[in-house]
Order: sequence, then C-alpha cells, then structure tokens
Amino acid sequence: MDLKNNFASKILYLRKTHQLSLSALGNAVGISNQAISLLEQGKRSPSFEVLIALADYFDVSIDYLVGRSEEPKIHK
Repeated sequence: MDLKNNFASKILYLRKTHQLSLSALGNAVGISNQAISLLEQGKRSPSFEVLIALADYFDVSIDYLVGRSEEPKIHK
C-alpha cells in the first residue's frame, strides 16, 4: 500500500472512530470538509501544517498517519 492510500485510510478510520463529521474535523484542523474528503479518498496530500494538525488533534504520531508505524503513540 502506498503512503497516500495508507494515510487516507488512517484519517478515515480515525474520523469514524471519533464519530466526527467531515465538517467537524475540517474545522478542527483549519481546512474545508471537502479537503478532508479528498484526503480520505487519497486524491489529495496534506501540507506539512495539516499533517501536524491532524497528528496533534488525534494525538498520534506522524509516522502512524503515513504508515511508517502501526503504533499510534510515540514512546518516550
């Protein structure tokens, strides 16, 4: 699975798990609900700012979001 599709599936999973609408997640990270939809479909890649905002919002690592780790949290 490529990074874009892995990212897309993780964002969709996290949004559904947290029972968020496209609009609610978009508002939380400062982008439109259509932009969230495009990210979830793998038709758009996030900017660094959006990637960081999503990781912060869901309290997961960027590595988890892009599929470099199956562990959502960073162990310190």
